[in-house]
Amino acid sequence: MSTARAISQIFLWELVKGLGLTLKYMFFKKRVTINYPYEKGALSPRFRGEHALRRYPTGEERCIACKLCEAICPAQAITIEAEPREDGQRRTTRYDIDMTKCIYCGFCQEACPVDAIVQGPNFEFATETREELYYNKDKLLANGDRWETEIAQNIALDAAYR
Repeated sequence: MSTARAISQIFLWELVKGLGLTLKYMFFKKRVTINYPYEKGALSPRFRGEHALRRYPTGEERCIACKLCEAICPAQAITIEAEPREDGQRRTTRYDIDMTKCIYCGFCQEACPVDAIVQGPNFEFATETREELYYNKDKLLANGDRWETEIAQNIALDAAYR
């Protein structure tokens, strides 16, 4: 036992094994890194990114002002005000999300009975000021309009697990 250990230490066997592994990955294996700004990796359909409010295909907003998302939010990042319209339906007059408080748990999306509030595929929404991270209803609806095809596709892919 001590002879084998002494030979291993003299010939630096661990170092040779490590160098062999490095050379194998350097010359013979496919590269796994990507050139990030120009190439993007695949995202899961369940990825929780930037929030968005969705619309029906007719253009009407989906949110029915049930306030379930506001009630379930553990960070209390969502603020909703609502009033009835002329046709008797309730809709939101104010829908704000403070993204500096948001913990991206996805509870708001799970609680929504009409899939109005969703977390979309966008993860590149860094800002220079905190004020830009206070999302109002207009910004959330614009996000929904911008990402609607990807959001609808992700919801369809995830439907079997809901």
